[in-house]
Amino acid sequence: MEIPKEIESVSKKIAEAGFESYLVGGCVRDYLLDKKPKDWDFTTNAKPEEILKIFPDSVYENQFGTVGVKTRSENSATALVEVTTFRKEGKYTDKRHPDEITFAKTVEEDLSRRDFTVNAIAIELTSDHRQGGAGKRQATSNKTRAHVATPMSLIDPFGGQKDLEKKIIRAVGNADERFKEDALRLMRAVRFSAQLGFEIEKDTASAAEKNAGLLEFIAKERIAEELSKLLMTENAADGIRRMSKLGLLKYVVPELEEGVEMEQNKHHIYTVFEHNVRALDYAAQQNFPLELRIASLLHDVGKPRTRVFKSDSRGAKTYRGKKGDWTFYQHQYAGEKMAVEILDRLKFPKKMIEEIALLVREHMFVYDPELFTEKGVSRLVNRVGPENIDNLFSVREADRIGSGVAKAVPYRLRHLKAMIEKVKKDPISVKMLKVNGNDVIKELKIEPGPKVGQILSILLEETLDNPKLNEKEKLIKKIHELNKFSEKELQKMMAAAKKKAANVQKRIDEEVMKKYFVK
Repeated sequence: MEIPKEIESVSKKIAEAGFESYLVGGCVRDYLLDKKPKDWDFTTNAKPEEILKIFPDSVYENQFGTVGVKTRSENSATALVEVTTFRKEGKYTDKRHPDEITFAKTVEEDLSRRDFTVNAIAIELTSDHRQGGAGKRQATSNKTRAHVATPMSLIDPFGGQKDLEKKIIRAVGNADERFKEDALRLMRAVRFSAQLGFEIEKDTASAAEKNAGLLEFIAKERIAEELSKLLMTENAADGIRRMSKLGLLKYVVPELEEGVEMEQNKHHIYTVFEHNVRALDYAAQQNFPLELRIASLLHDVGKPRTRVFKSDSRGAKTYRGKKGDWTFYQHQYAGEKMAVEILDRLKFPKKMIEEIALLVREHMFVYDPELFTEKGVSRLVNRVGPENIDNLFSVREADRIGSGVAKAVPYRLRHLKAMIEKVKKDPISVKMLKVNGNDVIKELKIEPGPKVGQILSILLEETLDNPKLNEKEKLIKKIHELNKFSEKELQKMMAAAKKKAANVQKRIDEEVMKKYFVK
């Protein structure tokens, strides 16, 4: 993978001004994994005011020593490059932010403050143009550098490259200290493991489990952001399982924990928790958007609070010793309320909360092709909203696959999709015409009567053959032409027109049903 020319240019300008600069963080990790970085970040020994002199058209609006350098690139990944002065951090009294930030002297000091070894690797691109300190810098870092390609050098003081090869997430230095500095790193460890498909190193995992309670110190907005990033990974389901195993989930979405090891009825082979997680997995594999992944994960969150034993013959709710002898009446309504509480607590946007709550409430919709009429289908569409129907089907698919069944879209669901498409389409009728009965009455100067309907039916038949005829001026001309026919002739023409319209409607309906492989 080549380094973008905009990135090389930033590095070269910093070097020509006599300063060191290194690519750091996620862009280096992704580059070494041969993945396309989403953004590019530099660290440098130049102070913010010195960076501003090198790049006058830049942005500096923070206290962390980060300057946003504009490159005029059309690519969003390289349009704005963050250049941050080497820094080291003091104590984290609040478990969220360093008490103070001071500038460091070396890139190694800067790397030592980072969270995980795979994120604590730096790459120096061009050293040819730097005027001062190059020889001394090279001499002191030979042990940590592995030359990749001229003029590129790798700085890896914590063995991040080896951890990339081993596919493990390991904390930089003392894991216990890293998590106590910023407790959000607990979730970041899980997110990176899911995002990269890596395991969390044993000591790092133990420290995460030990410090799980520190998540209570983290702002809910930050937790929601990190949870969203986790859910948008391909391995989101494994991430949620790992959060549960490490004791993190109970500080983020404790309601999900209620379903751990909770048996369901005979129609389910998985526990409530595992079913929800498998539904999320389907959503992730189908690349559903965030709101559908959350709805899939929470769709049965209300089951633990509504689970009761089936009633015996006397109506008493007693356990009869039969495996899976459970009911979850109205769990979708309990789940809707819980979903709102969870997402509101995590400060998700109101509109997203409303949509997810609706999907959780409606995911249990019942449909029987033999009994459901078009009016019933219309009521479902109106209740859910036409804009939410497709999303509701997606959650239902996730629910099915999460239950262990083979088909995401069975015959009944395909039939319902076909029926919904039918009711959403305007039926073949005279309402499709650009003229109406009042136009016929006005043009022919006649009283309302059968003749008006006859003419409109004939006009509809002709526009079905020739859609270009459906313009008001052309139709008015046709109205006057049809006025020349006798009542008997118009009746005959109308009968033929209605038969043709019915056949066209039948053909359209058949095409819709064929599209969904149903009869």
